Amino acid sequence: MSTDTNTDDESTSNCGASTNDSASSGSTCGAGSSGDDSNSKCGAASGSSSSSSSCGASSSDDESDSHEQEVGATIEDFDADPGQLTAVGLGPGHAEGMTERAKTALLEADHIVGYTTYIELIPDEITEQADEIYDTPMCGEVSRTEESIDRTLAGNDVAIVGSGDPNVYALAGLALEILESKGATASMVDFDVVPGVPAAQSCAARLGAPLVNDTVSISLSDHLVPMPEIESRLHSVASENFTITIYNPWSRKRRENFEKCCEILLAHREPDTPVGIVHGAGREDEQVVITELGELEDLGESDVIDMTTTILVGTEDTYVWDDRMVTPRGYETKYEY
Repeated sequence: MSTDTNTDDESTSNCGASTNDSASSGSTCGAGSSGDDSNSKCGAASGSSSSSSSCGASSSDDESDSHEQEVGATIEDFDADPGQLTAVGLGPGHAEGMTERAKTALLEADHIVGYTTYIELIPDEITEQADEIYDTPMCGEVSRTEESIDRTLAGNDVAIVGSGDPNVYALAGLALEILESKGATASMVDFDVVPGVPAAQSCAARLGAPLVNDTVSISLSDHLVPMPEIESRLHSVASENFTITIYNPWSRKRRENFEKCCEILLAHREPDTPVGIVHGAGREDEQVVITELGELEDLGESDVIDMTTTILVGTEDTYVWDDRMVTPRGYETKYEY
């Protein structure tokens, strides 16, 4: 197994296709590089010279408010028979939480691509079997996904991984969009999705039974959705009797987003509404807290709430019993027990 690093070697193609330019091309996928001195590692054509980003994003910010490179290479840039592309959900973050189907898909992949933190969640016995591991830090979702596609179009069987489920605030949809933009098709790469346990479900399991009735998920990340739109969604959802699952609640940049969220929830829900907080579900630093909505904002300054935390806000019927959240399904209205 070899791990890709941010090297500046000339023409370091690892996928067997030829590069169109010999001037310091760092492409690992063999797609054409259109500019001089390009260190693009996703095989896309770089539109400007002296590009040193290894994840397709600006390095001026520690969050995802970065400028992605445009998708470059197209299906015409590859002459190999495409491999298979699989989006794999790792589940909550520990080996026991991965499905057997996910483990099998990863073992069968030639290359595994993902965000560094997610790659680190994969058991060593799986990563050691891969021909290539490609990971990037928290930036460049588009270029990371394109990397997986370019490797697939170059003839490799590739797994792109994420925590939870690939269809829940993740990259399965983006992979299909980029495939289309390249002139390829999902059938061409036998695109498949291996589901994983989403954070909402793994966190609910640690809290009791908070999600057995109608529920809605909201992400406080304003990387792709502007905060005014998130606020509008929160008002709409909080005014209905749904359990609310909140993803990406807190970071240094999103302190105000979290505070505004608490304000909106309190405008529609009672302060004693039960709230479950799970930090790092299934990981070594897991923390589980059950509190009340009126106390939630103060916990924003604590280490229990960050970008690995999921928050579940109960309905008007949710209650706490024996240190567990319970949201009635409604059976009591039809049956005696």
